[in-house]
Order: sequence, then structure tokens, then C-alpha cells
Amino acid sequence: MRLADAETVHRLLDYPYLIEALYQAHQGVHPAADHIVSTEPEGGDNQFVTLVGWQGGKGIAVKMVGVFPGNLAFDPPQASVQGLVALFNPATGAPMLAADGEAMTFRKTAADSGLGTRLLARPDCETLLVVGAGGLAPHVIAAHRAARPSLNRILIWNRTPERAETLATSLMAGADTQGVDIAATRDLDAAVADADIISCVTMAREPLIRGALLRPGAHLDLVGAYLPDMREADDEAMARGQIFVDCRDGMKGSGELARPVAAGVINWDDVGADLYQLCRGAHPGRQSDSEITVFKNVGGGHLDLFAAVALSERLP
Repeated sequence: MRLADAETVHRLLDYPYLIEALYQAHQGVHPAADHIVSTEPEGGDNQFVTLVGWQGGKGIAVKMVGVFPGNLAFDPPQASVQGLVALFNPATGAPMLAADGEAMTFRKTAADSGLGTRLLARPDCETLLVVGAGGLAPHVIAAHRAARPSLNRILIWNRTPERAETLATSLMAGADTQGVDIAATRDLDAAVADADIISCVTMAREPLIRGALLRPGAHLDLVGAYLPDMREADDEAMARGQIFVDCRDGMKGSGELARPVAAGVINWDDVGADLYQLCRGAHPGRQSDSEITVFKNVGGGHLDLFAAVALSERLP
């Protein structure tokens, strides 16, 4: 059995490679997938998530991660998502690979959104707004830039402005962001109105993005809101945009879609296509430069499987 630590995962799963791997994987059949979200027995915000993806001829992937938001308050801070991703042989059940769960989660989640941007965002996008400055934020920035190299300006907003400023400073020092204007912003509404792509990576319970402010042709990438009571964009954003999802399995468990459906703002038929339909060319995706596209990154064990297989193909 091979082992891949975080450094190995990040090095081998660069975003151009992983986005293309996900694109190719979505042209095949949808793996069987299942998940369990366990909440802290004594009460609290901590959760433990188990995801399974199984595809004959490809592999069986099991992701086991804890989601502990309070870890960031420790001194020194700890990652809020920690765990393992394991890949098993689909013919024998034998373990083949174990990889760092946080790194795999960051990579596959960001690449999922990057693929959505590759398929749906305008090709001339220049300004990216990232809402949230946690561990996933630099990864979605890298993934969106891989999907749209035209991006030359990045704005970062966070509830705690200092965290956005720290991230912006860190990114500006990177060799791969030379020539890109990166800045923290404290005016979320103004940034929303200015952005070509908006990527939300928060744990918000109530909407942060006001749909009335979205500019024509904007692409809205919604990554948080993985529970029914979570939400990052308001009803108007969902009503104005053409809605897409990575996968229809599990989408009804996201407050991003379930809450406006319950309110009668949209219905489930308003979800135009998933990544399988988009990657196979069964749906054209964006149909005009002025159309607003909304991509809900639902996630799922099938994506962990695709990422684990992509990693295994690059490991010596």
C-alpha cells in the first residue's frame, strides 16, 4: 500500500491536471456513492464525515474526515478538516493507497469548482472575488486561475477582515501570482458588483451574496452550505441565475437549493444540468455573455474517488 502525505498530494494534484482528470472522469458512468454525517454526541459544532465512492474497474474510495471549526482558535491553530482518504482495489478489496484527508479535500473541492468555472464562466473573466479566507480559499483561487488564466485581479472578503488581509499578503508573495493584483476588501457588496467570478467558501448560515448586485455575465460558485440550514447566496441570486450542480445526488440536502425551493422561488427542475451532462456535451452550459451562471459545489464520494484515482496514477 502506498502512502501520500499532504506535501505529496499538493505536489502531484496540480490544478490543471486534476481539473482535466475530473473532466475525463465525468464522461464515464457515475460511481455508486454514500455518505454519513455524524454530529458530536455531547452537542456542539463538530462533525465527522464518511464518504464512499465505488466504481467497478476504477476503485473504491473512502474518505474519513473530522470537521472541527473550533480548531482554528487553538494556539497554535489546527486545521479544521483532518482525516484520511483510502483507495481500495475494486476487484479484491485490498487497500492500495492512503492519503492525507485535508489535502485531498482541498484539492478535489477546489478542482470541482474549477471545472465548473471552466465549463460555465465567460472566457474573458478578469476579476475573482473569494468570500471566506479559511484553508480552502487559496486553493479555490488557484483552481479558478487554472480554469480561467485571464483572471488578473483577486479580491478577498472575510467576516474577520484581518484574515482576508493576511491571506492577500501571503498570496502576493507567491511566485505563481506575479502580475496578479490581490487585495482584501471590507466592502462585500461593492466587490460582488465588481466581480466576474464569485467563489464562496464559508460556513454561513444566512446569505452573504445579494443577487441584485450580480453583474450581467457573472459566474457564482457556491461551495459552502452543505447542510439544509446553511446558505451563502440569497433568493434573488438563485432566481436570476441559470443553476448548475456538480452532481444531483445530495443536492436536496443543501440549503443553497432546498431553502429557495421551499420558499417557492425556484423548483428542482430549474437545475439545468450537472457536470456529467456538461462534460458530455449534453447541455451547452452558458448560452450568452450576459447570462448569470450559478454553480453549486455539492461534493460527494464520487469526487474523492476520482481524485484518489488521479493521485494513484501519478504516484511512483
